Amino acid sequence: MNRKPEPCYTCRNRRIQCDQSGVPCRKCQNAGLECLDQRPLRWVKGVAIRGKMQGRSFEKNEKNSSLLKSDNKVSAIQRSVTRAKPTSGSPRSGLDFNGKMNTIHESIMGKEFGLFLHSISEPSVALEDPSLLNLDRVSRYYIDYYNERICKLFIVYDSDKNPFRSLIPMGMKNPVLLKALLALAARHHVNTGQSFDNPEMSTAPGFINAHRDALSLKHQAMEALSHSLRGSQSCNQDTTVASIFLLIFLDLIESGSDGWNFHLEGAKKLIASTYPQVENQAGINQGPGETLQEIRSFITRQIYLIETLGAAFSRPKLLTQSSLFDQQEMQLHETVEKSFLGCPEYILTAIQCLSFHRDSITASITLDDTGIASHRTDTESLLDLLQNFDDYTWASNVQSSRDSSLQDIANLCMLSQAYKLGAYIYGRRILDALTQTESVQDRSVSELLGLINFLKDDPALFKCILWPVFVAGLECKWQAQRDFLVGCLERFWSLTSCLNGVNAAKILQEYWQQGDLSHNPQSQWIFNIGNLGRDWLWI
Repeated sequence: MNRKPEPCYTCRNRRIQCDQSGVPCRKCQNAGLECLDQRPLRWVKGVAIRGKMQGRSFEKNEKNSSLLKSDNKVSAIQRSVTRAKPTSGSPRSGLDFNGKMNTIHESIMGKEFGLFLHSISEPSVALEDPSLLNLDRVSRYYIDYYNERICKLFIVYDSDKNPFRSLIPMGMKNPVLLKALLALAARHHVNTGQSFDNPEMSTAPGFINAHRDALSLKHQAMEALSHSLRGSQSCNQDTTVASIFLLIFLDLIESGSDGWNFHLEGAKKLIASTYPQVENQAGINQGPGETLQEIRSFITRQIYLIETLGAAFSRPKLLTQSSLFDQQEMQLHETVEKSFLGCPEYILTAIQCLSFHRDSITASITLDDTGIASHRTDTESLLDLLQNFDDYTWASNVQSSRDSSLQDIANLCMLSQAYKLGAYIYGRRILDALTQTESVQDRSVSELLGLINFLKDDPALFKCILWPVFVAGLECKWQAQRDFLVGCLERFWSLTSCLNGVNAAKILQEYWQQGDLSHNPQSQWIFNIGNLGRDWLWI
């Protein structure tokens, strides 16, 4: 009989429970780490690992003995800053709430933690920009982490045109943006030490330090933002908007609730008051291949996306109506390389209009026949337009700037179809409320589940479909479907380490339990899903 594998050394060293699923185990595979069955051997120079003989070797040539004494000091320093990737550890130093560096002495934490600290890296990205050399070691570590992990997380396809990466040189000149960027990286690093089933912070020393860094950096970012908003000068408004933009993503990583909507409203107000006044600065370069105007355009697009998808599942009238966005212009310049989720602008516009009709129904105590007929006609027209949207043509056009295969285009087409089906189901339930009927959505739900299942094999696109997954979950009636979606949310967590994915699973499970007991009409979720005690953002 086959014996179940022993817990791997990598998981034991990370202070997490190994799933013992095989070699490599799933947790190591998801984290991108080498799955080791035992502690690896470490080869060092010299006759001893520690002590007075550390780094020394016996030489027959006495002429080199004087050189060895000085070289030992250099090698000791080099060993303490051994180069490695930021995903394998955390910075040696922590930050206190005054923003000062606080070195952790190995003698306090013991020999094991001392060995852990010697594996920490000095970030390689610091050598690419001279301005980074002025930062402390912890900041450079999180800059490197942001560059390698965060930039590709919040974009459909990572490339040298990634707008998130263009924010790094802007942050070097602005403390608000820099602290927001560092806080985002630190919190994501903390999440990598947690699990889907038990999202409690890891007790490993490195993650404890990262947790302290994340709290401190967020506190500093909020203080710096408050100070910036109180200032009379508007010369740094672009970096202030970018900072608020990153704080929305920080909320996704932390929970996905109770913060994003405040940041969103603040960003919209700043965009409305600032961007029209500084169009003459559009040619200023702020990053590799990015002008200031291009960064503004990117942030404005993603703010529109967050506002639209967030409003669908929040309380009616939670978000203010915005007139910042020219949808027609955005559709003409649409590119998947500069998109957070890859949802077509056309579908976003339809979702925004559908949410408007839902809010109008909710806000009115009674609607006369004329009002009901008007909302019904508009909703039916929107549903027809959604069904007629050509996903393949859209996928082919937005992919034109990439050397993509037919399979890439097909996958992007399915991503569009997933959002279109989610929007159609959402709109159909609004129409049900207007007509006081309850349509059968089983076929649409089954088709949406099939698309979700297919996209599971494409990590770049699967991390973009939390919104359609949540719509499917609200409509699922059978336990097998529900189990499948919980597995999808676990997959989303493994790809993103964003806690809003974990919370989406919890909310759906609570909703299923309450719905099975109350037997409320299926269409009511468009109204009561926003009354869960918090305002959630499922993106």
